[in-house]
Amino acid sequence: MTTTAAVVGASGFTGGELLRLLSGHPEFEVTQATSRQYTRKTVGYAHPNLRHLDLRFSDPADLESVDVLFAATPHGVSMEHIDAFRDAADTVVDLSADFRLPEAALYDDWYDGHDRPELLSEATYALPELTREDLPGADLIAAGGCNATATILGLLPLVDAGIVDGDQRVVVDVKVGSSEGGAGGGAASSHPERSGVVRPYAPTSHRHEAEIETYLGTRVAFTVHAVEMVRGASATCHVFPDEPVTKGDLWGAYRETYGDEPFVRTVAGGGGVYRYPEPKAVAGSNHAEVGFELDPRNGRVVVFSAIDNMMKGSAGQAVHAANVALGFEETAGLAFTGLHPVGTP
Repeated sequence: MTTTAAVVGASGFTGGELLRLLSGHPEFEVTQATSRQYTRKTVGYAHPNLRHLDLRFSDPADLESVDVLFAATPHGVSMEHIDAFRDAADTVVDLSADFRLPEAALYDDWYDGHDRPELLSEATYALPELTREDLPGADLIAAGGCNATATILGLLPLVDAGIVDGDQRVVVDVKVGSSEGGAGGGAASSHPERSGVVRPYAPTSHRHEAEIETYLGTRVAFTVHAVEMVRGASATCHVFPDEPVTKGDLWGAYRETYGDEPFVRTVAGGGGVYRYPEPKAVAGSNHAEVGFELDPRNGRVVVFSAIDNMMKGSAGQAVHAANVALGFEETAGLAFTGLHPVGTP
């Protein structure tokens, strides 16, 4: 018996990725895709790679009853319509920031408050590498931010091993592609303005900083750059351990945390062109690459991580979490391993 699914906000980049993944998923049948802008047009009108789908956009006010509803909407929409979403579906997977943080005070500090703070304790953070034990049976699932996801995956083994703790401050620099701005990214995401840039657009106080500190329990000094890339997020983290560590310690930490993870690969200074994590190597896939290098002069650990921001950082993470929540095979619908060579700009 198939599991029915709806995608709200299906005409955006992330909505298109959800449709792509769910249409090829062995357990899901997509029965509704909503878009106010493209109501009654085929999904192929907005997503040319999905022209084969016999599906038209419908108005989000006319939600059908489904088993799972994926909400790929801007911040603020899901909290406003969460009752309608939950009336329509047994399980809601939200890809916005509306339910990512566990406390209303964090939304007061980092956003513009929260309209439904009583629901925050019901939400489960979607990143399976972090919250796998909490996901089975969850009915309100909140996908993580792409920049936060890249950073958390890179640093998690060091937190698990006690190499990073809450008293340290980790310096994090993230470089992201233009798709992070969404289909309506505005002037800053237009090709003439984006081409050739390495532009700091969030030198301080990026909202994803709250996620990182909340779920890792450590402090970060966080900066994000926009670069000439369409898909991808690459995080470089500088860690200054209190006690000396060796490369053996680092390999042990990463193998302990990720040895059995289906979507995380450790790439740390091997041979070939791609010696460290690289967004091109994971483009279009739900894989994350993590790696590290040790500075012998001062003991600094440089951590690298790379994801496709629309896959592991959004739609792929959401489907992975839904698989765990519903008891499906974790890798179902997510087997694509990427292409090489491929151009990401």
